[in-house]
Amino acid sequence: MVSAVLAAPAQTQTAPSDRPSLIAPDALAARLAEPGLVLLHVGDKAEYAAEHLPGARLVEVSTLAIPRQPGALLLQLLPPDQLVPVLQALGITNQSRVAVYAGKDWVSQTTRVVFTLDAAGLGGRTMMLDGGMPSWKAASKPVTSVIPAAATPGALTLTPRHDAVADQAWVAAHAGQRGTTIIDARNTEFYTGDSNNDGRIPRPGHVAGAVSVPFTAFFRDDNTFKSRVELEALLKAAGVSPGTTVATYCHIGQQATVPYVVARMLGLDVKLYDGSFEEWSASPDAPVTRGTTP
Repeated sequence: MVSAVLAAPAQTQTAPSDRPSLIAPDALAARLAEPGLVLLHVGDKAEYAAEHLPGARLVEVSTLAIPRQPGALLLQLLPPDQLVPVLQALGITNQSRVAVYAGKDWVSQTTRVVFTLDAAGLGGRTMMLDGGMPSWKAASKPVTSVIPAAATPGALTLTPRHDAVADQAWVAAHAGQRGTTIIDARNTEFYTGDSNNDGRIPRPGHVAGAVSVPFTAFFRDDNTFKSRVELEALLKAAGVSPGTTVATYCHIGQQATVPYVVARMLGLDVKLYDGSFEEWSASPDAPVTRGTTP
C-alpha cells in the first residue's frame, strides 16, 4: 500500500491502481530494464545534459501547460487532446509505467508533473523517485550524459480525472465549509499578507477560510518525503479528517501540487485549484483575509 511507502520509502510497495506512488532508488534501479518504463527528468537543459538517469528524457513544466498569453493565467493544464502528443513525444504510451524525478531540488516542479499525469488518468502508472537524483546518486546508482534518441510515438488514450481540478467557483462555494479543507501551500508571509511578492499580488492575504500549510512542510531537508505518520499529523492539524475533501492552492498552481500528491498517495479526496491565488486575488469579488487565521 502507498501508506507503507510513505512510512518507509526504502521499501518497494504497490500503489492503489489509480494513484501515484513513491519509489526508492534501489527499487527503481531494479526496474531500469523493465519494458515500457519511461523516465522523466525534471530540471533545466544544462543540468540534464550534464547527467541524468540512463534513458531518461527531459521534461519541463512549461511544456505540460497552456502556452502563456498576455493577461492569461500562468501554468494552466493543457487540454487532454493537446497533452497527448506532448506525452507521446516523451515516449509515454498505453503500456508505459512512468518514473518522474527531480534533477536537483525542484520538488514542486516534480510534483507538478506527477499531478499532470494523475489528472490525465495516468496516476496509477506514475511513480516519483523519493529524493530525486541526489538520493539516486547517494545510493551509488548510475548516471549518464548520453541523451536517448527521440521516442517513436505510440498509442496513448487518456481518461482524464476532471475531479482532480477545482475552479474558482468550487473554491468559493466550499471554502470554510464543513467537510472541506482548503490548504494554502505558499510560504507564511504570503498567507498572512505581509508580502505582496514585490507588487505581483493585487490583494495580499489568503482565500477566506483557507489554512496555511507551506509546501516545504511535507518533505525533509534532503527533499525526501516525511513519514506517513508525520504527514497524517500535518494534515490532521490542518483540519483534515476521514471523509474530508481537500483542495490545495498556491501562487500559480505549482507549490500546491506537493500537498496534492501527498494527499493522493494517502488516499484522500483532493483537488488542485489550478488558477490558485493568481486568479483569486485578481477577482474583486473573491474574499481575501489577512493574518494568521483562516
